[in-house]
Amino acid sequence: MIEIFGIPMQALLGQLLIGLINGAFYAMLSLGLAVIFGLLNIINFTHGAQYMMGAFAAWLLLDRLGVGYWWSLAIAPVAVGAFGVVVERTMLARLYKLDHLYGLLLTFGLALVIQGLFQNEYGSSGLPYRLPSEFAGAFDLGFMMLPRYRAWVVVASVVVCAATWYVIERTKLGSYLRAATENPALVQSFGVNVPRMVTLTYGFGVGLAALAGVMAAPIYQVNPLMGANLIIVVFAVVVIGGMGSIAGSIVTGFGLGVIEGLTKVFYPEASNTVIFVIMVIVLLVKPAGLFGRER
Repeated sequence: MIEIFGIPMQALLGQLLIGLINGAFYAMLSLGLAVIFGLLNIINFTHGAQYMMGAFAAWLLLDRLGVGYWWSLAIAPVAVGAFGVVVERTMLARLYKLDHLYGLLLTFGLALVIQGLFQNEYGSSGLPYRLPSEFAGAFDLGFMMLPRYRAWVVVASVVVCAATWYVIERTKLGSYLRAATENPALVQSFGVNVPRMVTLTYGFGVGLAALAGVMAAPIYQVNPLMGANLIIVVFAVVVIGGMGSIAGSIVTGFGLGVIEGLTKVFYPEASNTVIFVIMVIVLLVKPAGLFGRER
């Protein structure tokens, strides 16, 4: 059996794939954060709770209404995104002229309230979400069996991330969004409804978090703490990639997932901290992040 530094190739490739799957969730969640911060300058601490809400929305649709996975992929992000629109219009819009710290504190407090409400209603134990029948079984890769659903998560995440990057960086709509962050009055003079665009952008970022939650439901148990356990790592990913950088969030999300997976093979004790160590090093060398720009 082939070994690298005493590690069997089978174990190495297996952890590489697991890291890629984790990286898919890191990329989608950090992308939503980057969209909101890059275009609205809001540090959205509610993102983890909104990811959890997406998973719960899928579970409730299946448990209470019998709505399957595919419909949940469409309904849950729209429903949670609509909740985000209400939050932006009723709360965040009042803070745009104030220091960014107020928005951070508001979203942090809102995240605690949402998490507490779900925890009070459903407890802290996980709720199972049935794996879609279409994804039963696994692919035999020779060195490991890759569950079909986890392969779907990676492919879907790549498609969503690539489509979002293209819309923001390569379309007329994306140019309006970027221009609105620099000079909203000028964009408004061209007949663009900037407040509505800001609201819909926030709702879209929230919808991305909810979409990741729906995709995570069959893999992880649905519980009120699932977002809190993940959001700190995702914030580290965003900081490393560069706050507000779309490409940075995608590349570092997948890359750090792989690095975390490989660390579990070569030095398991550091697997829970390697991303934060990388964050410290990056901030010391390039404070704006790998893909970020100095403001």
